[in-house]
Amino acid sequence: MPTPENDLDVLIIGAGISGIGAAVHLQQQCPGKRWAILEGQAGFGGTWRTHRYPGIRSDSDLFTFGYRFKPWMGKPIATAAEILAYLGEVIDEHGLAPGIHYNHGIRSASWSSATRRWTVTATRPAADGSGPETVQHSARFLWMCQGYYRHGQGYTPDWPGLGQFQGRLLHPQTWPDDADLSGKRVVVIGSGATAATLIPAIAGQCAHVTMLQRSPTFFITGRNANELADTLRQLEIPDAWTHEIVRRKILFDQANFIRRCQAEPEVVRQELLAGVRAALGPGLEAEVDKHFNPRYRPWQQRIAFVPDADLFKAVRSGQASVVTDQIECFTPHGIQLQSGAHLEADVVITATGFDMSALGDIAFRIDGAPLDLAQTVAWRGAMFTGVPNLAWVFGYLRASWTLRADMMGDLVCRLLQHMDARGASVVQPALRPEDADMQRLPWITQDNFNSGYVQRGLHLLPQQGDRQ
Repeated sequence: MPTPENDLDVLIIGAGISGIGAAVHLQQQCPGKRWAILEGQAGFGGTWRTHRYPGIRSDSDLFTFGYRFKPWMGKPIATAAEILAYLGEVIDEHGLAPGIHYNHGIRSASWSSATRRWTVTATRPAADGSGPETVQHSARFLWMCQGYYRHGQGYTPDWPGLGQFQGRLLHPQTWPDDADLSGKRVVVIGSGATAATLIPAIAGQCAHVTMLQRSPTFFITGRNANELADTLRQLEIPDAWTHEIVRRKILFDQANFIRRCQAEPEVVRQELLAGVRAALGPGLEAEVDKHFNPRYRPWQQRIAFVPDADLFKAVRSGQASVVTDQIECFTPHGIQLQSGAHLEADVVITATGFDMSALGDIAFRIDGAPLDLAQTVAWRGAMFTGVPNLAWVFGYLRASWTLRADMMGDLVCRLLQHMDARGASVVQPALRPEDADMQRLPWITQDNFNSGYVQRGLHLLPQQGDRQ
């Protein structure tokens, strides 16, 4: 039987944006705590390591997607390579590397009220190369920073006739190193940030690329630059000040924009469509209402930012086109649409999203009983009724993930400090007696945010109440 390798104060699961930030916050705010990070992949980065498709970049500005404790010095929208370099600098600057254990696939996590500890069981490659070995880590507190989707594979609908397609089928989440699109007729299914990123990156290589969408998405275009940041840098304002000032300005503008989306959605809609018309240029006005005017109101789903209008430049040049239609079935040589049209394709890329994962699909047990997270009620979207000494970082839907990851760092560290001050070894959310008849609501309501991945995975997630 495996034996616990460490008796830690805090065990962090995941070495992506959230996990690396969690370790920094622990070192800064709880310097005496013993911690470690377990990561399933062979290196740090999470999303930015998993996704390797052409053109991959952030869909949030790096002034807010970057950490509050490390100024971002580049352009607002960054490539995956730039983000990985930034994370590597954080690891080096804070001496985190010795505490990160890679290639640890977590199989289970068990809480014992008798020992007041979590025991996490994982597999890793054996040092002698003989195969996987099982290891255990013991910790007083579990900080789940593994994200919210399955990294192993993306979501691809089971379309009729998919198996008879004779071309190549690719998913951005599992992009192969040998993918060659030169001279190929390519269809990208999807219209979100991934499709908007991928299409301009490959448009010059393909014979032609078509974005096939079931329904349109809202887009915002603009320069990949921040005038305020550029001005402050010209004035030689200290980097930390520039970072904080620009972050606050962006957050102020975003909050105002979200309020407008709720208060005057049709006005905002017309503003967004006007931006697309300007980016497409004269002669393509009819394309806007047909392909870029969604049924939902602005910000019911994420709005993709298109830096320097590169997606629309590809459409304007004729290298790319947009088709809004329903898939009837795949054929040996392409896709048959419900309108009767047929899209010829050598390669089909399914930019159709991902599958959500609750707590990393890890088998959790509380004193031997399996945990059904969907039956719990969330406290501050971070901890859950009946689950002791555990916090999960779930980022914002309409703002940069890291903003909430930083906020969660403060919350968890304050909680650990409070437990120490009171001599408490266990913390667990519980409903008050007056909350017994409280209405239970979904983790995310459809009227608030209705992206496909959320609706597909909502049954896995905790509930929320209707009161404070």
